[in-house]
Amino acid sequence: MGSALLKGWLAKGAKSIIVVEPKPSAQLRALAKQKKITLTAAPSAIKGKPSVCVVAIKPQILKGEAGALAGFARGGTLMISIAAGTSVAALAKTWGAKARVIRAMPNTPGSIGAGITGLYAAKGVTVADRKRATALLSALGATEWVTKETLIDSVTAVSGSGPAYLFLMVEALTEAGVAEGLSKVQAEKFARATVAGAGALLAADKSPAGALREAVTSPGGTTAAALSVLMADDGLTALMKRAVKAARNRAQELR
Repeated sequence: MGSALLKGWLAKGAKSIIVVEPKPSAQLRALAKQKKITLTAAPSAIKGKPSVCVVAIKPQILKGEAGALAGFARGGTLMISIAAGTSVAALAKTWGAKARVIRAMPNTPGSIGAGITGLYAAKGVTVADRKRATALLSALGATEWVTKETLIDSVTAVSGSGPAYLFLMVEALTEAGVAEGLSKVQAEKFARATVAGAGALLAADKSPAGALREAVTSPGGTTAAALSVLMADDGLTALMKRAVKAARNRAQELR
């Protein structure tokens, strides 16, 4: 996600970007050499106070590294964390109760500018802070604010983890195609194009998803036959509810 954000910011002409990475990739080193970013191995090497600090590291790593960022948070830097399951209360223990913290949950389609990010503003965050966070995260795609921090876990379960569900759908549809006689190569090609195309149609046509589904479904036809299985009481909706619930529960366990 950090790389996706950086790519989006540079595309929009952002300047004065400092990237903290102890083990930089060849791409980061090249950007630093071109003077498009400032690259440093540790927060302590940064001079002055950044206006915003986007914390794009995994929650397990953040637990050990949060202290290195405390100086920024206590000094008035706006802190934007995209670490799943890491609550404002947990961050406040290290960053201080007065730290201005925004939690964000983007997803991987943001790497091509087609993502969506859920955002939550903790107590003390200003209107200007919210506008700045929206501008920064819009580099990945759409943004949507939630009013309760617990809803970030729901966002994580729906859109943060959601791309994996769709990738699994492609895998499952591919296997189903093979079972019906298609070659693995052809089945995957049809499955990938179908899911990608349906997603593009959803983006282009603002009709409810249910209306788009009904437009494909002829009474008594092949699609209706398949949907009778997927829409059964123990079908896809019930399965997806259980999956999203499991993801949300896990996000809460990470606190």
